[in-house]
Amino acid sequence: MAGCDRPTTVGFQAPGKAQYLFGDIVSEQDLDAVVEFAGQYQLSSDGWTNATDRPLTLFTKTLSRMPALPSQRPS
Repeated sequence: MAGCDRPTTVGFQAPGKAQYLFGDIVSEQDLDAVVEFAGQYQLSSDGWTNATDRPLTLFTKTLSRMPALPSQRPS
């Protein structure tokens, strides 16, 4: 997922929401941005955010944004 060569990676995944992977999270400012994004992600119904809506610190640290995983239906 493109995070192997990054010092610290952080991922977000929730049922029915887009998935994100951020890398090179190394400073307190980076961590604050991740916490801010976590709030945005939680409030979003589908997880999709525009790069310009995310904290500016994460602009160059976004490694991937993927669609939501398919829902698991009971058999």
